[in-house]
Amino acid sequence: MSEKYDAIIIGAGVIGACIAFELSKAGRKTLSIDRLPASGYGSTAASCAIIRTYYSALDTCALAYEGWFYWKNWADYIGVEDEKGLIKYHDTGALIVKTPHNDYMRKICALMDQIGCPYEDLTPEQMREKLPIIDTHQFAPVKRPEDPAFGEPTGESVPGGVFFPRGGYVSDPQLAAHNAQRAAEAHGATFRFNAEVTAIRQENGYVTGVTLKDGTEIDAPVVVNVAGPHSAKINKMAGVLEEMKMDTRALRHEVAHVPSASGFNFEMDGMILSDSDAGIYCRPELGNHILIGSEDPKCDTQEWVDPDNFNEDFTEQWNAQVLRLAQRFPDMGVPRQTKGVVALYDVTRDWVPIYDKSSLGGFYLAIGTSGNQFKNAPVAGRMMEKLIRESEAGRDHDRDPVHFHLENIDYDLSMSTFSRNREISQDSSFTVLG
Repeated sequence: MSEKYDAIIIGAGVIGACIAFELSKAGRKTLSIDRLPASGYGSTAASCAIIRTYYSALDTCALAYEGWFYWKNWADYIGVEDEKGLIKYHDTGALIVKTPHNDYMRKICALMDQIGCPYEDLTPEQMREKLPIIDTHQFAPVKRPEDPAFGEPTGESVPGGVFFPRGGYVSDPQLAAHNAQRAAEAHGATFRFNAEVTAIRQENGYVTGVTLKDGTEIDAPVVVNVAGPHSAKINKMAGVLEEMKMDTRALRHEVAHVPSASGFNFEMDGMILSDSDAGIYCRPELGNHILIGSEDPKCDTQEWVDPDNFNEDFTEQWNAQVLRLAQRFPDMGVPRQTKGVVALYDVTRDWVPIYDKSSLGGFYLAIGTSGNQFKNAPVAGRMMEKLIRESEAGRDHDRDPVHFHLENIDYDLSMSTFSRNREISQDSSFTVLG
């Protein structure tokens, strides 16, 4: 006899766990399935877990700003205790370097004005006051370290920067997923780990459940694909790939972990830095360290991979990211030993996620989220619950899109922004910045 649930969630990263929380809180009997041994072990664990408000379009900015309120008040959102403790949100603020790549922040600041998100316009001198270790020389265009001109300033100074006081990071993203798991379980949710979905069962155009690798059949009228880098493979199982204009792919990436510059406590006095002039972003890390990621400059080759077969060792990309930050923080040493994370993003062509239904009745999508959606997990969970509730009640989301009210910023968001069948967003940065 097969098991029966109201909803199955494939994937127990932070977004999947938040969806399970919201569905179970709404009264559905849910089962979360993950091929890994615990919640948050995949892309979530590898996330830099940066909380920021700036994206390239109004709706994505609004979604991110709404998310900030959840992280700021995480204990209130979760509503339960966790034997491992609750995550700490570090409200450091975020400094963005003005560059031609981001239109000197003019467009983004205009978007912030529309959603009421505060920011400070800084001169180079004020940038140095805010972050004393920063070198404000211009280095663009971004180069590879093997370029003879690498590290040579190309201008006396960048034009300035913009500081967002409402920004920061979560130091333990995996724990965030575990917190959401415990919150879901408090409302009756079940989580099953080390379990791999091998088939999406369906009948007469509607999903009926899943089959696991060990042959177990589990029935449910709702299945949600939150499988991260494996989302395209799950969609293929469900037979919904061909009807989607927007697909997802797995992108290999590296995050470097290095000590702070000598004489400066970056953990205590640092902040989020987004620097398209140098092609990197960074955040403080525990132990007075810095996490460094790439902003996908054109000179770097993007490595699209099979999520079940990719190089998990560091490459010259690690060195490139560290040396690029060393341009900006010249007192920072470059360690000989590589440390950090090699993992996968799950991204769409325009780096805007898909929060949507599919052509298969009862089969829903929360995909294309790796790299820049950790911060939106709690709001995404609530959006998906409303989308599922209204779609299962008969609403045709493709013809009559579900709207979701962002209550903390009083903004009405059309979920058509995240449709699987949308046109490519020309507002996108086409990078991890979204």
